[in-house]
Amino acid sequence: EYLWGGTRLKKEFGKTDAPDVTAESWELAELEAGCSLTGSGESLSQLASRDREKFWGSSIREDQFPVLVKMIDAAKDLSIQVHPSDETAIARLGEQGKAEMWYIVDCRPGAFLYYGFSKKIRREEFVRRAKDGTICDVLNRVAVHPGDVFYIRPGTIHAIGAGTLIAEIQQSSNTTFRVYDYG
Repeated sequence: EYLWGGTRLKKEFGKTDAPDVTAESWELAELEAGCSLTGSGESLSQLASRDREKFWGSSIREDQFPVLVKMIDAAKDLSIQVHPSDETAIARLGEQGKAEMWYIVDCRPGAFLYYGFSKKIRREEFVRRAKDGTICDVLNRVAVHPGDVFYIRPGTIHAIGAGTLIAEIQQSSNTTFRVYDYG
C-alpha cells in the first residue's frame, strides 16, 4: 500500500484480497516481512528442510531462499533509490544486498525509468542535487516498452516511472536506500 501504487494488480491479476491501491504483490518470498506458503501451508524453508539437496540442488550454500519475485504497479513515480552490494549490506546491516531484474509487463505511452547517471558527477554535486530537488537532471531517463528487461546492479541509482507494470526478480532482500522522494 505505498503512495505510488495503482489498481492493476487487483483488477487485472485477481488479487481480490489486496487493498484498492496496491503497489506490490510478493509472488515468491521467504523474508520476515512476507513469506510464500504452499497450498498445505508450508513455507519455503519447511519444504527445503524435507530434502535440502532436492530443494536447493548441490551447489547452493545458503539456507535462505535466494530470490524474491514481485509484481509492481507504479501508478506514480517511485523514489529515486539505490540498493547496497552484498559486501556493504553484510558489513553495515548484517544482511545481503540487492540486485534486481525488471521485466516490463506493460506501460502507458511515454513511460520511463531512471537508470544510472547521465554524466559523471562529484559527491558534493550529488548531495546538493539530492537536497535541492535537481537530482533527476543528471539521471539517465530511459523510455520503456512492454518486453524490455533491465538488470539493476547494486549501487546503481534508479527509479520506476509512473504508468509502468513490472515483474521483478531480485535478491531476497528488502533493503532500499531512498535518495530523493520528489519533495
